[in-house]
Amino acid sequence: MADLLSEPGAEVLDLGCGAGHFWEYLQDTGRTDLRYRGIDLSDTMVRHCRAKFPGIPFERADVLSDPSRLGKVDYAVLNGVLTEKLTADHDAMFGAARQLLSTVFGAVRRGMAFNVMSKHVDWERDDLFHLPYDDMARFVVRDLSRRHVIRADYGLYEYTVYVFK
Repeated sequence: MADLLSEPGAEVLDLGCGAGHFWEYLQDTGRTDLRYRGIDLSDTMVRHCRAKFPGIPFERADVLSDPSRLGKVDYAVLNGVLTEKLTADHDAMFGAARQLLSTVFGAVRRGMAFNVMSKHVDWERDDLFHLPYDDMARFVVRDLSRRHVIRADYGLYEYTVYVFK
């Protein structure tokens, strides 16, 4: 997902930052030119990130309850946020995903990237959110932007969607 961040100095929001692995990846690959901020629902994850990466802004927020917590950013990355549905049924998960993605896309100036599990696999798990490309593309074009890319060329059982303003 880091290839979304092509311009030096871009502000990136890592929504669902978890243990801060995306920040760590950016540092390991020399992307020190970015202005990074991480948000997660979990107090535990935010505390972990603050302890591991002092001085880097990590915050706990529920952006669906309070979208103002997103602020305005150049790019948003949601890695793994939409891959698990746990006990939610498919339609409820897709509804929640559409709401979240629409909210986040309203906060970005340039674009966002997110991933979901592919339907084009030789196995599926009931707790994962497997979504056909066509359903995702229809939503993205209708509700977000015609400027998008769907990538499934990196060997995992998921695909990443890049949506641009």
